[in-house]
Amino acid sequence: MGKLDGKVAMITGAGGEHGIGRAIATRLAQEGADVVVNDYTANPKESTSLDRGTRPAWAGLPDLVREIEGLGRRALAVEADISETKQIHEMVQQTLKTFGQINILVNNAGSAAGPDRVPFVELKEEVWDQVIRVNLKGTFLCCKAVVPVMIDQGQGGKIINMSSVAGKYGFARYAAYNASKFAIRGLTQSLAKELGTHGIHVHALCPGMILTERWTDIAGALASEGVTAEEYLEEASKKEISNTPLGRLATPFDVAQTAALLASSESDFLTGLSVTIDGGVNMD
Repeated sequence: MGKLDGKVAMITGAGGEHGIGRAIATRLAQEGADVVVNDYTANPKESTSLDRGTRPAWAGLPDLVREIEGLGRRALAVEADISETKQIHEMVQQTLKTFGQINILVNNAGSAAGPDRVPFVELKEEVWDQVIRVNLKGTFLCCKAVVPVMIDQGQGGKIINMSSVAGKYGFARYAAYNASKFAIRGLTQSLAKELGTHGIHVHALCPGMILTERWTDIAGALASEGVTAEEYLEEASKKEISNTPLGRLATPFDVAQTAALLASSESDFLTGLSVTIDGGVNMD
């Protein structure tokens, strides 16, 4: 018996081969949940990741579906832009048609890192808009679509929003990202206050440095002249580890473990949390 037997989870931004979304999807499936996985790439050429090249994010979904089915659970892959109301509505309807309910929502999708990691005076308005549109508006719209379903079901629910340590602390050259992730924590707390009477629990996860495709993108943007992205990433990793009481970087599995706990009945008297997952670098 798993902690999530009989539950249906919807997870956005799950297409990355080594990403947090994929780790959460498989972890919830291991606990018995049927899973809807989503991703979207408007323009694959916008990706700057060293190991992804021009591979669109949604291309990883079929493999993930097979992995979940291999765990004995049902899975559905939906390509949808989570910043577009119509596409989110269609994804929700597909989920309900296939599984009949939605009990868990994980808002993991985020904008491609890189173009926004510039000095503030160089930050373009369209880049700011893109980060806010995907990170914040996408989270808002997915909650807007799923919350009425959870209320109508009358069984409560669990919503897990992806913030960041950058949603708790400001960093230079992170203006758009910082703003979006701080706002996600505010939205999380507001929803937790409002939806508690319906048995709907809302939390935010705040990971620190994790070696995913996204961090490779960030390294490429932040590396100084004459320093490769690989060299920057190696040096940044060493520095982060030296500052971490637990002596290593977090992994997507670490985040997935926390998500599984918050998605289960074992966290039924918790809501509105912003959980830092960084091995003790930042202690609230």
